Amino acid sequence: MLGPMSDGVHQYRSIWISDVHLGTRNCQAEYLLDFLRRNESRTLYLVGDIIDGWQLKSSWYWEQSHNDVIQKIMRKARKGTRVVYIPGNHDEFLRQYAVMKFGGITLVPQAFHRTADGRTFLVIHGDQFDGVMQHARWLMKLGDHAYEIALRVNRWFNAVRQWFGYDYWSLSAYLKHKVKNAVSFISTYETALAEAARRHGVDGVICGHIHKAEMRDINGILYCNDGDWVESCTALVEHFDGRLELIRWAEIGRRGGALLESPADLVGASR
Repeated sequence: MLGPMSDGVHQYRSIWISDVHLGTRNCQAEYLLDFLRRNESRTLYLVGDIIDGWQLKSSWYWEQSHNDVIQKIMRKARKGTRVVYIPGNHDEFLRQYAVMKFGGITLVPQAFHRTADGRTFLVIHGDQFDGVMQHARWLMKLGDHAYEIALRVNRWFNAVRQWFGYDYWSLSAYLKHKVKNAVSFISTYETALAEAARRHGVDGVICGHIHKAEMRDINGILYCNDGDWVESCTALVEHFDGRLELIRWAEIGRRGGALLESPADLVGASR
């Protein structure tokens, strides 16, 4: 359910996005830009991996659309949106500057958000609870490289699907969730985040990192993952009554008349 509209723009109390990976060919910047133009909020949380410092270190890639996303976020901050940036592992170079403000954007290692209906949530990127990330960074970077290859295959795979008239389907997400170890890792990760929220004495946790949009109860703690803007094009939103909802923009964009019909359309645009 979309929020109330004003001048064709959906209004929310809060929005959370993460794992945009600006600086990579797989970033769906055009989709995110469309989302930012058509959705406003009092508070916008950037929950890590907005800029992919890992990729930019190895090879420079920066489209005009990536610039446009940054400019749009800064414009929102100038116009009164409270923008909170919580760095992740791919933009960890920003963690040395927490806590500080720049360009109207507040940079913090984590945050606590109180919803309109009185619930409190820990907001954190989540890589701190990734055992591979903490104890075998070389393995994480190897996995990151493999994921990049899978996404490249995914782009061409969906270009063929689109040519035959089929909707977008994520091959990489399918493979990730069919592999037993990956499913086990995701479950362990989600449980660890829920337990962290419990230790903080809050009602839930809002995170990113694993590129899997999800909202579910884990032993009395509401676990919310806002997904990513590489595959799923998802965001978490808070309505003015405090209700939380996952928005899948690739689907809504098609119904709402977005210029792009599916992430597969970006095969050409992302080069």
